[in-house]
Amino acid sequence: MRIAIVEDDLHERERIFTLTRKYFDDQGKACHIQTFADGDELLEDYRPCWDLILLDIKMARLDGMTMAEMLRKIDRDVLLVFVTNMAHYAIKGYGVHALDFLLKPVNARMLEQVLAQAEHLLAERTKKYISLPTQKGMIRLNVADIDYVEVESHVLSVVTTQGVINLRGTISSVEKQLSDFGFFRCNNCYLVNLAHVTRAEPGMAVVGGHELTVSRPRQKKFMEALTRYIGGSESYE
Repeated sequence: MRIAIVEDDLHERERIFTLTRKYFDDQGKACHIQTFADGDELLEDYRPCWDLILLDIKMARLDGMTMAEMLRKIDRDVLLVFVTNMAHYAIKGYGVHALDFLLKPVNARMLEQVLAQAEHLLAERTKKYISLPTQKGMIRLNVADIDYVEVESHVLSVVTTQGVINLRGTISSVEKQLSDFGFFRCNNCYLVNLAHVTRAEPGMAVVGGHELTVSRPRQKKFMEALTRYIGGSESYE
């Protein structure tokens, strides 16, 4: 998930970032988080790459409600959650189709509930399926459940969040089916779901909790593909 945190109070911004990062780290899920001290920073050269924006309502330069109205003119799909210390302001959120609101100081349990709700909505939006031939016949898989595809000694395996599925066919044929869904061939043996990459460094990537080899010839293109997918490098003030 790609999350933007827009909050002009440094302490609260750090707190929301830490709690959000912990939520995803505890579940071993990939997440890109970027923080902004004011709405102007996010709106400058804005492009619709975010899944969720946690938005402070009362800010010095550009208040959150005005920002939300501007966002809705260029991005109808991003999920908005208002962060405020005045609950009555959140009622106005219906006008910009806000998902929910959080009261300051942000409570970890309430934030977790909002993040889980956002995950569920995004999963329902993006469910895409492919059909693959197994030894027992065809199987229908949700693309979002696939961590990576591996070939070893001519045996093809799809590693999913629910377990491993053995297939008939070649990794190249699976790659064709998954080419439009954010998958990348990091070496001859592995086709990885970029959404499930939690760490990447020279020669290695962690995907769905598994440490996989990234070949030297594919390293540069793999990092470029990953950077494009997450919409930029994570930043934290």
